[in-house]
Order: sequence, then structure tokens, then C-alpha cells
Amino acid sequence: MIERLILTFLFLLHLSTPTAGSALTTAIAANERLCFYADVDKAGEKIGFYFAVQSGGSFDIDFDVKDPNEKVLLDGERERQGDYVFTANTVGEYSFCFENDMSTLTEKLIDFDIMVESEPRREPPAKTGQISEHTSALEESIFRLNGMLMNIKRTQKHFHTRDNRGFSIVQSTQNRLFWYAIFESLAIVGMAIFQVYVLQTFFTKTGRRYKV
Repeated sequence: MIERLILTFLFLLHLSTPTAGSALTTAIAANERLCFYADVDKAGEKIGFYFAVQSGGSFDIDFDVKDPNEKVLLDGERERQGDYVFTANTVGEYSFCFENDMSTLTEKLIDFDIMVESEPRREPPAKTGQISEHTSALEESIFRLNGMLMNIKRTQKHFHTRDNRGFSIVQSTQNRLFWYAIFESLAIVGMAIFQVYVLQTFFTKTGRRYKV
């Protein structure tokens, strides 16, 4: 009995939230527009869209999401990150575009995730009391675990973004300190050479000679 419940639990956990998604990291050059696409097979499917700017400039990016009819569903300017879930009412190809138009030199590194999720609906039983108490409790536990796993996933993404941004800030600060140290060293060497030259000219006799 216990083994059967465990097998049922694993099976329902596998089928509870069938998803098709892609987690990617991409670099967007200055003044570049980059688009990604996801197919929706039937109306009513859920689409999850997450992105976060990991490095580059002020950690911001422009984005827009369009349906197969080129209707703008989501958009934003100078956004650092976003986490959205919406229902796809139209079958076809949805576009997810990023645009680094505000930067003239800086490249942006973006971590994003596009997930198309089909949530199965519970069908009513043919007879009253057909579903046992064990099965109902098992299903509730599965959906509860699914929600907890999604929260853990969001938390991991949040800390991953903070870690990457912190590393980018530290790396930028190190580069600035390095070039500042180089400039300071060159200034000290230049000042020393200038002082030696002044002292040499001060103690050198440069007066004119006249014949009598």
C-alpha cells in the first residue's frame, strides 16, 4: 500500500505541471535589439517570463512581449528585472525582445527564463466518493510542494542576480582602482623628473661671457 502511494505520488508530481521552458544567459551589445520566441500550442496556457540584468551600466534594459498578432502584452523601459505570468489567449509564436538602446558603449548581460506551462484541470469523479482520502491528501501535498519549489526557485534567482551584480560592481571598482594607481604612479614619476630638471637648471651656470 505504501509503495503504491509513493509511486502514485511520483507519477502525479511528474504530471502535475508539465512545462516547456528555457533558461538562458545572453549578452546584448550597445544599440542592439535581440528577440526570442516561444510557441503556444493551445489557448489558455500559462506563460512565465523572468529576466534580470546581471552586469553592464546601471543594470537596466528595455523589453517588450508581443503575441502572434503583434499586440504588446508587456513592456518596460530601464527595468532591472521582472517576473511575470500571463495567460496566452492566442495560439502561435510569442516574441520576447530586449533592447539596449540607452547605452552607447556598454554591453549588458541578461539572465532570462521563458516557460510555457499547461496546468491540468481536475476532472470530477464519475461517482461520489470515488477518490479516496489518501489520493486527495496526496494531490494537495503535490500542489503545495509545487508552490514551495516555485518560491525556492524565485529566491535562488534573486540571490543569483544579487551575486552577479555584486561581482560586476567589485570588478568595475578594481578596474578603476587599477587605472587610478597607474595614473598616480605616472604622475609621481613625472613630478620627480620635473624636480630633477628644475634643480639641474638652478645650479647650472648660464651667464653670458664678454670679451674686454
